[in-house]
Amino acid sequence: MDNYNAQRLESRILEAVNTLIVSGDIKNPSLSRFATITGVSLSKDNSYAKLYVSCLEDSRLEKSTAALQSASGYIQSRLAKILKTRNTPRLTFIADTTQREAARVNDLLESVKSE
Repeated sequence: MDNYNAQRLESRILEAVNTLIVSGDIKNPSLSRFATITGVSLSKDNSYAKLYVSCLEDSRLEKSTAALQSASGYIQSRLAKILKTRNTPRLTFIADTTQREAARVNDLLESVKSE
């Protein structure tokens, strides 16, 4: 599959999973309503997908990631109906801490700058 089709499939997965989270289809009390999928990375053969999870509430990021991972079978079956591809990728959810790390680096730079 060429790069354009892979990117298109990644964006469709991102949109579909975010819609499932926002609409409340995933019924898990550990899942924060403020959790979002920030990125999708597909394997070359489209059999595996890594989905990066971010949350406005840093304290609930790990719980939300675990809740999405436990619901991955349900999400994958819903994706199969939405995407209508031959094979639906197996989903792995990973906590995305880039915002937290960026804030930490900015704080370090500001402390060095003020000295």
